[in-house]
Amino acid sequence: MMHGNKLDKQQVLMAGLAVVGIIFAVQLFRIQVLDDEYKISAENNALRYMTVYPSRGLILDRNGLILAGSKVAYDIMATPADVSQFDTAAFCSIFHADTAWLKSKFRDFAKRRRSIGYQSVALLKQVPAEQYNVFSELSYKFPGFTAIPRSIRDYPFDACGNLLGYVSEVDAAYIKRNPDYKAGDMAGKTGIELVCEDELRGEKGNAIFLRDVHNRILSRFMDGEYDKNAIPGNDVVTTIDAGLQQYIESLMKNKVGSVVAIEPATGEILALVSSPGISTDKLAEINKHYEEIASDPLNPMFNRAIMSSYPPGSVFKILNGLVALDDGLISTSTKYPCHEGYAVGNFKLKCHEHKENIDFTESIMMSCNAYYCYVFRDILDNPEYSSVGEAMNHWNAVVRSFGFGSPTGCELPSEQGGTVPDAGTYDRVHGPGRWKSLSAVSLSIGQGELGVTPLQLANYASILANRGYWHVPHLLKCHDGGEEKYEERHYTLVDTALFESVIKGMYQAVNRSREDGATAWMARAEGLEICGKTGTAQNPHGEDNAVFIGFAPKENPKIAIAVYLENTGFGGTWAAPLGSLAIEKYLTGGVSRPLVEKFVKDRDVAGERREMLCKGNNSGQAAKGGAR
Repeated sequence: MMHGNKLDKQQVLMAGLAVVGIIFAVQLFRIQVLDDEYKISAENNALRYMTVYPSRGLILDRNGLILAGSKVAYDIMATPADVSQFDTAAFCSIFHADTAWLKSKFRDFAKRRRSIGYQSVALLKQVPAEQYNVFSELSYKFPGFTAIPRSIRDYPFDACGNLLGYVSEVDAAYIKRNPDYKAGDMAGKTGIELVCEDELRGEKGNAIFLRDVHNRILSRFMDGEYDKNAIPGNDVVTTIDAGLQQYIESLMKNKVGSVVAIEPATGEILALVSSPGISTDKLAEINKHYEEIASDPLNPMFNRAIMSSYPPGSVFKILNGLVALDDGLISTSTKYPCHEGYAVGNFKLKCHEHKENIDFTESIMMSCNAYYCYVFRDILDNPEYSSVGEAMNHWNAVVRSFGFGSPTGCELPSEQGGTVPDAGTYDRVHGPGRWKSLSAVSLSIGQGELGVTPLQLANYASILANRGYWHVPHLLKCHDGGEEKYEERHYTLVDTALFESVIKGMYQAVNRSREDGATAWMARAEGLEICGKTGTAQNPHGEDNAVFIGFAPKENPKIAIAVYLENTGFGGTWAAPLGSLAIEKYLTGGVSRPLVEKFVKDRDVAGERREMLCKGNNSGQAAKGGAR
């Protein structure tokens, strides 16, 4: 019986071994004979992979117009081991290259022949299709040369250069930070191209070729069955209105500064212009023009809309007025005197000539400096607080609730937050408890230690348009599930009921006459009901900076705007008409005031600034003093 059991176990063991052997044999047959994927891996030393680059996703405006498209260019590759004698002059004439340059390249290849071997190396990059077509027809004359198609940027609109940003080839440092990239890959380096790199880049493919022992290509592997197609990048839809952006850029030509327009109801940025900027012609060939751009003393690559911190000037008076109204320190009927300025002892802050004893609405319309000196000192000397410092910190908190003092949250990298002083600022300058409301009175008219960006000013205009709340300003229509961040309303610390009195003054500033004392009368456009406020921020190194904020129409506003022009002069003269032309263009699709448009366009500030900077003068910004 035991002998029979032992025999059964041996039979089971033998059967199991036979099954395992069969499984191994079948698997070996599949790997060696049937499975081509294994062959690809095992014979990898006999295969050559050529990268197929994807087309980059489109960047579109809010209406579906293409801001950044793609077109085909070619990298001309050379395999030095396969290159025989050829006509260098004919080759260079195709690509408008210098023969001395070409000969130096091949001398370099000769020095590196051991490391290069039978590999192909890039000789010319991003050659346009026109040159490639000529080369393709004559390629039989140039053995050892091939071409790899690449997708490069194309710009149907000559606008948005700084906003879109540029794409360039990655370097070793970039690859170290981003291991998914390889030499020869392109990536967005600034602007929307950088912000949306993951969506826009696409996925590379490859073509597989058989090669011999000398690394020479023989044929496509398996007739291309295992080639991998490149996957194009995804399109990105922005909030920008291409027509408005292009029009504002035409107004800003030869000027230094920024214009930002926002849709108040959503926080969507309609236009964001920094001037001088980079033209799309130069953006498309950034490497060719980089040195020229970088050497410009006005720094076209610097995005003033989000990176420049300026004194806001008189547009800030509105906020101080709202703080005083909310604290119950003044009412809309409160009047203060002005004798062409505000004087206390030896201190005097000048003001322009206008009628005496004006109320709150008139103070906005006429932009009275003295009125807001009284208002600001009321805020800091408020008996509700134990000290001027405590009152200053209260003021600081309200100002910050309007989006000042920190970045707004816009998607663009390098956005600056500006500066809003608090009690600690003056404690450090004067010593704790050793300063008074008069020490900070320049803040009453938006000067002194205040610093704001044009984007923050446009957001401020949106808050006024919305009667007390704002959405985070943003440039992209799709946010991958993060839409809640942009839909949320951020309310200020000021009672929303108080904003109507401010808007009444802003409406009168634009729609009353110059004889009435209206400072923004040049922004008036028939039928648009523009509400606005001007500012003139003093500058000790040249003409003053011109400022304007506004929105339209008065009810259910569709656009809010901020204009900041460096070294231009009065805000009412220069910034206000420019802002109103942009508003009219957006709301009506055209412009009804050609003489105003010509007046704005003819002013050349950039040329004057370049000449001054080249002579070694530095044009600074903030200065204390009058503003209107």
